[in-house]
Amino acid sequence: MPRIALNGLGRIGKLVLRDLIDTGAGVDLVLLNDPEGDAEQHALLMEFDSVHGRWKTPVRAADGALVLNGTQVRLTHERTLEALPLAELGVDIVIDATGVFKTGAKIEPYFAAGVKKVVVSAPVKDGGALNIVYGVNHDLYDGSQRLLTAASCTTNCLAPVVKVIHEGLGIRHGSITTIHDMTNTQTIVDRPAKDMRRARSALLNLIPTTTGSAPSSADSRLGVLPPITYGRVELEAEVLKNAVPKIEGYGIRLLDVRFKRIDYDPSVSQSIHQRMISEREQIAKLHRAEGEGEAAKINGERERDLATIESEAYRKVQELEGTADAKATEIYAKAYNQTPEAAQLFDFLKTMETYKQLITSDTTMIFTTESELFRYLKSSDPQATKPAVGVATPEFTPLHKLPTLLEVGR
Repeated sequence: MPRIALNGLGRIGKLVLRDLIDTGAGVDLVLLNDPEGDAEQHALLMEFDSVHGRWKTPVRAADGALVLNGTQVRLTHERTLEALPLAELGVDIVIDATGVFKTGAKIEPYFAAGVKKVVVSAPVKDGGALNIVYGVNHDLYDGSQRLLTAASCTTNCLAPVVKVIHEGLGIRHGSITTIHDMTNTQTIVDRPAKDMRRARSALLNLIPTTTGSAPSSADSRLGVLPPITYGRVELEAEVLKNAVPKIEGYGIRLLDVRFKRIDYDPSVSQSIHQRMISEREQIAKLHRAEGEGEAAKINGERERDLATIESEAYRKVQELEGTADAKATEIYAKAYNQTPEAAQLFDFLKTMETYKQLITSDTTMIFTTESELFRYLKSSDPQATKPAVGVATPEFTPLHKLPTLLEVGR
């Protein structure tokens, strides 16, 4: 079982460590190194990750080491490769996730300590590193290479896309834009820097920069992928080789620590695929026509439903308006009928009060049957004074038979 050392417990290193422990990769992890922090801090950061959440695998600190899923692993805090106890522990493979040692010369101390193979998480500029894009050219590794790099994140996004487009349509020229999360190489507040774009706060700015995938950068260019001499990967390598001088790369850093996206907008040579494109256009037109027909059907049903709803609503409104109008008319008519009656009664009461004040025991008054009082008495509803059945009706002299003038005295 190979003995593994992991150098660097940053963003990439912690995720690699999780995978090594959780997948049971059949390796013996004997050394962890990070110049920053102590065992307690790393244990806490391993268990509770701000981006990837809580790690369910048990992790704790003990005697300056990390106990991972019950196995104690030595933890050191060295800044130079020469100070690492690689020979002492008999390390076979080093995974370098520091992002610092990216040239053959800087990586050489690993081999001087007896390490057989080094896998670097970042692009390596020289030293004969085998640049692997898994899924594109990983079959190239045959066990003889001792320095390998997993290329850059942008290259891993771009290479499969370039392969498919170049194989299917051909690439005339192209431009790539990589949208990258912020990293700890950026500043969280504005401060002076050689590149003033990188002088800006990563929390508040989209930072334009270059990317390691483009030919303009020495880091992990697509052309670094060595030629492959058999099968599908041969074609893929040829695609990447041909694409190198035709693609420019730009990078943008933004605040999203899990996001990675590649936009690749090439102009392609399509002459050998006109028939295929024509067929696809016909299929697209068919789908478009079906979609438009379905949309028209949906719109028709929607309009019908709306008309039904509006008609029903209008009918309800008319009913409510009719009911309200009828009720209002009833109230108005009742008020119209009742108010004059009440007013007349009040006027009569006032008249009676006036008579009471004017008429005394010494007053002599003369009434005419045409006076307001007698007219009121004559116009009273005869039904109001109609006697009940079986009750004797008293004899009254009709008012019109009374003398025209009546003398009232004591």
